[in-house]
Amino acid sequence: MGKTLFDKVWDSHVVHQVENGPQILYIDKHLIHEVTSPQAFNELEERNIPLFRKEQIVATADHNVPTKDQHLPIQDLLSKKQVEMLTENCDKHGVTLYGLGHPYQGIVHVMAPELGITQPGMTMVCGDSHTSTHGAFGTIAFGIGTSQVAQVFASQCLLLSKPKSMRITVNGKLKKGVLPKDVILYIIAQLGTNSGTGYFVEYAGDVFENMTMEGRMTVCNMSIEMGARGGMIAPDETTFNYVKGREFAPKGEDFNKKVSYWKTLPTDADATFDKEYTFDAADIAPMVTYGTNPGMGIKITERIPSKDDVSFEKSLEYMGLQKGEKLLGKQINYVFIGSCTNSRIEDFRIAAEYIKGKQKAANVNALIVPGSQQVAQQIKEEGIQAVFEDAGFEMRQSGCSACLGMNEDKIPAGEYCVSTSNRNFEGRQGQGARTILASPLVAAATAIAGKIVDVTEEIKELELV
Repeated sequence: MGKTLFDKVWDSHVVHQVENGPQILYIDKHLIHEVTSPQAFNELEERNIPLFRKEQIVATADHNVPTKDQHLPIQDLLSKKQVEMLTENCDKHGVTLYGLGHPYQGIVHVMAPELGITQPGMTMVCGDSHTSTHGAFGTIAFGIGTSQVAQVFASQCLLLSKPKSMRITVNGKLKKGVLPKDVILYIIAQLGTNSGTGYFVEYAGDVFENMTMEGRMTVCNMSIEMGARGGMIAPDETTFNYVKGREFAPKGEDFNKKVSYWKTLPTDADATFDKEYTFDAADIAPMVTYGTNPGMGIKITERIPSKDDVSFEKSLEYMGLQKGEKLLGKQINYVFIGSCTNSRIEDFRIAAEYIKGKQKAANVNALIVPGSQQVAQQIKEEGIQAVFEDAGFEMRQSGCSACLGMNEDKIPAGEYCVSTSNRNFEGRQGQGARTILASPLVAAATAIAGKIVDVTEEIKELELV
């Protein structure tokens, strides 16, 4: 019987099979940031265990960093302490760190792919749930807890039970204005936030094959929001062309040899999955969420459904919304375009193409936060920054920013924010903040109109979408 992409990568990294139990899996790359690494470093020091393979660890500062005046000392004392601890630990243990001020600094799941650190066929982990982003390259990538961060520090391995396999196939042609973010929000809305529990998901079909790497990363990023351990897309020419020539990618003949191996990774025709789902691209439309988990999503023109469920009603109460209500036309005072889901150059190109020549609505505070210093540089060089600034948007420096209430960029209590991030939990963007997840295009259109609008009616002239 043939093997799946997941099987091929997983099986090639098994160091040892515990009899009638879990497996010891070798980890190729370990990404760390300032939030989940200090305790793991402390554990190693308390137990007098050295870092096993420091050259396979890459660190950056992202969650706690301010996105204004990054050259100045961090004002929030807890954030300042965490960033300082990361610097101290990396210096002490000889770990490569791209901290504040470094041209490679950025959100860990943005800077690693753009530097060529992420490559097909790898196993990658990080103390961050959205590590699934890197699965866009045909990589087994998943988030781990702090105790597991310490395990990888000490052994470059993890003791794990192999997840089950799921394939989600989407074929057909997407409508104009439907972006990768809409595709994954649609899938999660259809299947639910627990549908992927215990599984690793492979995305297959025309829709994913035709996506850019940025789009594939957006999809894989949100696999965790359906409860999956991670998501993967088979590597192909799009993948190879993206990786080629990047800073830490293989060069010359080494690259050609790697590509020869990477071409063997896609799922065999006779492979079977534990579970399969199929969707038609024509059924997908621009999406928005209305509740407090990413599965509570509707097409932008639909009404909020009616359910007799206590948690459902509690969610609507938090959001200040009603069953049967439409979000179209709802006034929005905050818009955030950024996060590890949608802060890559393609996201900003699409938003800028829509915004060009227009002005932000007077009631809207709109934040544009690039995912890395390199993306920030591209935005500037391509004239995109000028488009945003001329339209009244506020440009910030790279970091996780208003995706989560862990830094200074918080949404005020009671306010709605149309956000390109990945989670809309209670208090996610600040205590009492109300998050509506959407694509960069819907977010841009909201900022211009000052309310949620049907982008499919607005974009007939746009070439990018």
